[in-house]
Amino acid sequence: MAKSCDHKRAETVLYRVLTHLCASREQVKDPVQNDSSSINLTSDSFGLWRDVQLHFEHVHLALRLSHLHNQAQESAHLLRLTSQLHAHIQSSLSTAHTSPGLLALYALALRSSCYDLSTVTFMVKGHTDTLLNQLKSAMQREKEEITASQHSRPSTNYYQYSLGVLGLCVGGVRVEHHVLHKLLKAVEQEHLKHGAAECVDSLAMAAMALQCVKDSGAHALRNHELNTALTKTQQKLLAARRADGHIGNEFSTGLAVQALVSMGHPVSECSESLEALRTDARNSLYHNPMALSQILPALQLRSYVSTRTKQCLAEDDSLVLDPPPPVVQTPVRPKVPVSVSVQRSDGSESSYSLDVPQGSSLLEALELLATGGATFTFEIESSLWGPFLSAVNGEQARQSDRRYWQLSAEGAPLTQGIKDYKIETAQKIMIKNTSY
Repeated sequence: MAKSCDHKRAETVLYRVLTHLCASREQVKDPVQNDSSSINLTSDSFGLWRDVQLHFEHVHLALRLSHLHNQAQESAHLLRLTSQLHAHIQSSLSTAHTSPGLLALYALALRSSCYDLSTVTFMVKGHTDTLLNQLKSAMQREKEEITASQHSRPSTNYYQYSLGVLGLCVGGVRVEHHVLHKLLKAVEQEHLKHGAAECVDSLAMAAMALQCVKDSGAHALRNHELNTALTKTQQKLLAARRADGHIGNEFSTGLAVQALVSMGHPVSECSESLEALRTDARNSLYHNPMALSQILPALQLRSYVSTRTKQCLAEDDSLVLDPPPPVVQTPVRPKVPVSVSVQRSDGSESSYSLDVPQGSSLLEALELLATGGATFTFEIESSLWGPFLSAVNGEQARQSDRRYWQLSAEGAPLTQGIKDYKIETAQKIMIKNTSY
């Protein structure tokens, strides 16, 4: 019983953090059990509030999949989704195509609140079109890109492609035959990799997309192909499980558990992974809204696939909000030395040195370096997981060229992005233009 209560506390406090991020600078208080000792709510966690004021659809989705709810706050979140995020997508559609991942997440978030997706429309080239039609069009473009690509890749990646399939399925749209075929082939031909390594996030999202399609019955004649692909993704996810319970790494485990749960994998065989997530959360490992939002459904044995059949009836409404926490003055932090090396695609290398306040993010360190008189420049682009490096010292690493800027510290590849990785001690950072 004690362990069960501890699990509930961990999940409750995760909900608190996510509600705080999505709504305002307030904490959530459980009227029955106000014990936040199971997870440390650090100042870094509260600082994440600024990161999700626009793209918080994944956070809302996680909150809606929880067993615990604050209905007033979630209604406010929904209003923001249909106003601010909707306006952002409308603006991007006016100038270029919007990624299938963002369209799909918007659809999933709305569906998690039982919103009628047929009423969600945009003005595109002088004509009104629905969200789901725009997602279908985006997936058609990605399918055509896979056909034309030398490496059989979409213009984005297979994570977003799978997310697009899942969004259509959850929205009640029959996934077009050739769009589904490309995903089945990607699993069969093992294209869901990052370099030579399996990409656990992409495998997990593909598994959930294919499971949703199978559950929907819309492609019953392809059940054999679906079962074969699902078996393969499940085997690969289980093969990626480490001795400490993590699947892939600490930041892919939440999505991997969701996928296993959606495929009906025995919960008892997920216990080590679930405990690893709880331990990470208690130790305040997660500072990224996307990571937090993937963990909460997993801990409650739910997945994004659950939104397809979700009914918003007789839901919990037991959580209430405390007043805003007091502002705590941040003490002056000592500085630590950092060396940064940049290796271009031709192998040439440049090195820099600077001192940064202890606890600075890698992004903050690079900003200090770029403004400190060094001949260092960089550009970033946004993603669902936060900003990433797109150009360094004038050289780009394009996804279309199958290249990226690989980050490592003390020779070990980073598992966090430039905004999430914190520099606590003297560091040797390598930024390398790498092919995959």
